[in-house]
Amino acid sequence: MTNGLEPLIYEISASGRVGVNLPDCDVPESPLPTDLMRDTLDLPEVSEMQAVRHFVRLSQLNHAIDTGFYPLGSCTMKYNPKINEDVARLPGFAHLHPLTDPEGAQGALAMMYQLQQWLAEVSGFKGVSLTPAAGAQGELAGILMIRKYHHDRGDTARTKILVPNSAHGTNPATVTMAGYEVIELPADEEGNVDLNALRQACSGDTAKTIAGMMITVPSTLGLFEAHILDVIQAVHDAGGLMYMDGANMNALMGIVKPGELGFDVMHYNLHKTFSTPHGGGGPGCGAVGVGEKLLDYLPGPIVDIIAPADGEQDAPLYGLVTPAKTIGQLKAFYGNFGMHIRAYAYIRAYGGEGLHEVSRHAVLNANYVRTKLMDTYTIPYPRYCGHEFVLEGHWEDAPDIHALDISKRLMDYGIHPPTNYFPLIVPEALLIEPTETETKQTLDEFIEVMKKIAHEAKTSPELLHNAPHITPVSRVDEVKAAKELVLCCAPLLKTVE
Repeated sequence: MTNGLEPLIYEISASGRVGVNLPDCDVPESPLPTDLMRDTLDLPEVSEMQAVRHFVRLSQLNHAIDTGFYPLGSCTMKYNPKINEDVARLPGFAHLHPLTDPEGAQGALAMMYQLQQWLAEVSGFKGVSLTPAAGAQGELAGILMIRKYHHDRGDTARTKILVPNSAHGTNPATVTMAGYEVIELPADEEGNVDLNALRQACSGDTAKTIAGMMITVPSTLGLFEAHILDVIQAVHDAGGLMYMDGANMNALMGIVKPGELGFDVMHYNLHKTFSTPHGGGGPGCGAVGVGEKLLDYLPGPIVDIIAPADGEQDAPLYGLVTPAKTIGQLKAFYGNFGMHIRAYAYIRAYGGEGLHEVSRHAVLNANYVRTKLMDTYTIPYPRYCGHEFVLEGHWEDAPDIHALDISKRLMDYGIHPPTNYFPLIVPEALLIEPTETETKQTLDEFIEVMKKIAHEAKTSPELLHNAPHITPVSRVDEVKAAKELVLCCAPLLKTVE
């Protein structure tokens, strides 16, 4: 038995039980290819009710934003309004085959075109492509556009990309995948990019090798770059282009337009800021926006108006076009179409003023929690933050306690742990993001739990070392679990009396 719930499905298996009632076969039977089959297949024999209970029970063991607080910093695990799902399931969208001719998909194309326009408006860019399937692929699209821009100008000596040490961890990987070399820039005492280091990298002969810079705004420290205009100017003066990691747009909507700051390209995470679901590596959307210099390099296809409305035609005619110097197609068909629908519904529901309020409340909530915890935890950069903030999960008078212990203990209180050990420049980092949709009551409860855990760390450290205490699976060695996978369908759950 596990935590008083139903027995594991393998424990209740009995020969002869059948959980499915298949209809009579209505096609000629043929033998199965024995060379592709296992000699034995040890599946449990259970009734339909037992199978249903098993899988429902497993689903209830998952923590989700629909069941509890999820302050996972840098990932914007915000509530996804259910109306988004209803819209995505409308027959005209859900049943539309991706190979449908444009003439038969005008509604879908009109929706995508409007979403492109809205994303461009929110960010201040000239054009948008929806095709990249995730934030990391949006990053790659941005750097590939920068590379092709320089190559088309014959500027092949530019082989390096500047990346601050407070950037998202995918940024250096993206640079390497695009064939560039990373130049890491340190942060100054306030968490900004060190301007002296930046200007040195953008001066002399080194300047001729700079293709651009990737920077996350706000950074993974949760801080808006105080000298962002100086940073952009330094890179542009060196002949490079500016890439902004837009994963943290949840803090900026209606407040700052990256395109107007001078950025040349940015990816959006529709599966963060615009409330489409996160998935295990997908289905996401890392749409990219660009300024004038990179318009012709956008990954295609993109949606455009190919014939305006006129006296004979009540509505514009939409079609798929390929930019003149495109870096190519990054995703089958037109990207993760279902995510486009959900993001469209989200923006349509909120409108411009509503999006501004989303960011305003996300920033307010993060600063509220940060301020309430400043006397209990060390805040390495005690500045006003964006939609997230980072604190240190250790104390001098509790030397054996680490950030991981705090996160595990949070699970006993029904709260999902925040991001651990990232950003790397903060010791025992805990990156916390409350998002805009949590109530003050929930935030106050979280604050009290964090303070209680801090007290426990100093008075009863074993509570943290042995946490979690109430979950079906106790503390595991995450590193070993990742390297030594147990790929079987019999769950290894802790047995309790």
